Amino acid sequence: MLRVRSVILQSWKGFKTFPCAAVEVKNEPILGFKEGSKERSQLEKALQNLKGKTEEIPCVIGNEEVWTKDVRYQLSPFNHSHKVSKFCYADKELLNKAIEASVAARREWDLKPVADRAQIFFKAADIISGPKRAEVLAKTMIGQGKTVVQAEIDAAAELIDFFRFNAKHAIQLEQQQPLDSDGSTNTMLYRGLEGFVAAVAPFNFTAIGGNLAGTPAIMGNVVLWKPSDTAMSASYAVYKILRESGLPPNIIQFVPADGPVFGDTITSSEHLAGINFTGSVPTFKRLWKQVAQNLDIYRNFPRVAGECGGKNFHFVHKSADVRSVVNGTIRSAFEYGGQKCSACSRMYVPDSLWPQIKQELLDVHKQIKVGDSFSRIKGWLEHAKTSPHLKIIAGGNCDNKKGYFVEPTIIETTDPQEKIMNEEIFGPILTVYVYPENDYKKVLHLIDNTSPYALTGAIFSQDNFYRKIMLTCPLIEI
Repeated sequence: MLRVRSVILQSWKGFKTFPCAAVEVKNEPILGFKEGSKERSQLEKALQNLKGKTEEIPCVIGNEEVWTKDVRYQLSPFNHSHKVSKFCYADKELLNKAIEASVAARREWDLKPVADRAQIFFKAADIISGPKRAEVLAKTMIGQGKTVVQAEIDAAAELIDFFRFNAKHAIQLEQQQPLDSDGSTNTMLYRGLEGFVAAVAPFNFTAIGGNLAGTPAIMGNVVLWKPSDTAMSASYAVYKILRESGLPPNIIQFVPADGPVFGDTITSSEHLAGINFTGSVPTFKRLWKQVAQNLDIYRNFPRVAGECGGKNFHFVHKSADVRSVVNGTIRSAFEYGGQKCSACSRMYVPDSLWPQIKQELLDVHKQIKVGDSFSRIKGWLEHAKTSPHLKIIAGGNCDNKKGYFVEPTIIETTDPQEKIMNEEIFGPILTVYVYPENDYKKVLHLIDNTSPYALTGAIFSQDNFYRKIMLTCPLIEI
């Protein structure tokens, strides 16, 4: 629950703050869903309500639900026979209509006090935290193939934190004002961009979709939200919660669409003001190139922001605790089928520890149940079976007869530059390079230079001296 306290006018580092209510927020607690708990009972009921049902989802422009003839289906990744949702695609004409409606609504929304805009998202967070939590989690689990733990940290905790903290930060930004001088008053206003923002969301996180569309709206922007086809049901649930919380029509347009059609349409509009994107590198490059090619048609310079993946590494020092290495790596590599840009995909282990780590990895691997993740991954498994530098030591099988199932796979490589160590996989595959333990300095530089992705990584060591060195290398010469 949010608590409100008063703040007095005060000066701070060349700024003044407006006297207004400041909001205190806390991170949303992660629920345990234990047997007999209230949250478990509610979730089981929500899951049962979705069983065998197909939700029909329109495009939404303003207050109008638009049911187009171009329909697609969201299939449950672990049961192809279950059509989770039947949703409508927007064509170029409908997308342009959405753009026009958004631009027309922009000024009134931008002039709305930031505290009023923020209140909508505080309310949405409270609804997701309370009465709609089970529904959003269930739709994330069924539609995106997540366990209750993975759904809870995504569609509940992270999404709620996005809405609450971003709304709070927006209020704080407006409170900081430049100092007045003799005879004049200085005021800084945070205005929304002059045009519309396109939010292009990924399939793997309900929270990211809500954040990509929601945060620009908090700051006074109007948004075209293109949800992922394979996260449609949960995304629509979040959109409806925002509307229920008081979000006016035309501020966020809910427009499922074919990727290239959406990209071509938004980048050819003179009103494009920004793109907020999470997804693949090729798609983001395509959008960026289109923006660059169309610079002369825009009324302003569009802001383009994107997050495009990672190649998470685990580096193991000879002083590392083996149990911590194994537990941390198994969870990072295989939870949610490795379908996270932060999933561990490459591992560097000293030769002195590899026999023990290998055996414990294999022991834990036997206890893992197979989950979802398929199409691209099948090609990587076939590559691992034919490459002279790769050896599959656990897993390696896949099956798409009923759902998209890939066995968690551990591969050993003799070539640290093999493409499987370089390219993003987005599936439950961990590749291990065993290095001579005294060559750890060389391997740290190798890690830094192997892949263009630089999102996340972990170092396992119980030696504080070496840990400090490893955290700063490759920034220093050692």
